[in-house]
Amino acid sequence: MLVMLSAAIAPGLALLSYFYLKDQYETEPISVVIKTFFFGVFLVLPIMFIQYVLETEHILNTDFANAFLWAALLEEFFKWFILIYVIYQHIAFDEPYDGIVYGAAVSLGFATMENILYLLANGVEHAFIRAILPVSSHALFGVIMGYYLGKAKFSPSNNRSYLFLALVIPILLHGVYDYILISQKFWVYFILPFMIYLWWLGMKKVKKARLLSEFHAEKLSQNHFLSK
Repeated sequence: MLVMLSAAIAPGLALLSYFYLKDQYETEPISVVIKTFFFGVFLVLPIMFIQYVLETEHILNTDFANAFLWAALLEEFFKWFILIYVIYQHIAFDEPYDGIVYGAAVSLGFATMENILYLLANGVEHAFIRAILPVSSHALFGVIMGYYLGKAKFSPSNNRSYLFLALVIPILLHGVYDYILISQKFWVYFILPFMIYLWWLGMKKVKKARLLSEFHAEKLSQNHFLSK
């Protein structure tokens, strides 16, 4: 049991630590990051219940609906909702890169709990493939969501557009990911290039967010200097 729990939890914590430590200015309060992580954990069971009801009632029971609506839309919407109503106005969210930290935290909380339940049901031998596919993909959906939330909070205009993109782009990427796994017999030939693209896109957003935070810090410094 201890081995299984370690295998289930370790990938999420490792990825969260990675994105957390890339914050080059004021690192986020660890208590707020942990709280956000656990919000993601607590989302799993209600979302699984909704998905179970939809499946048993055979509501739009197609590969496309299962991938884009009942998985991607439900999961990404609730993550986005938590970030908007719990974190977005929080005093700790004080630079653009912080969106990535909190986006990764809520997503990895969700992915870690999902991973624990999956490995309990199916065995620890699936831990490696779960780490490189579902856990890392959730992390990257959260990174991309967080990037646009950071843009929304610290851009002088287009805030609503960025909030919209923070929801829609992760839904589309998540939907494509699930659709490949659900609908393709030889899914491995499609999912590997998609994961490479997803990592490239996620790291591109990390780099851009760090530049935005650098610009934000310089702007604050200049304003502080001028106010003296």
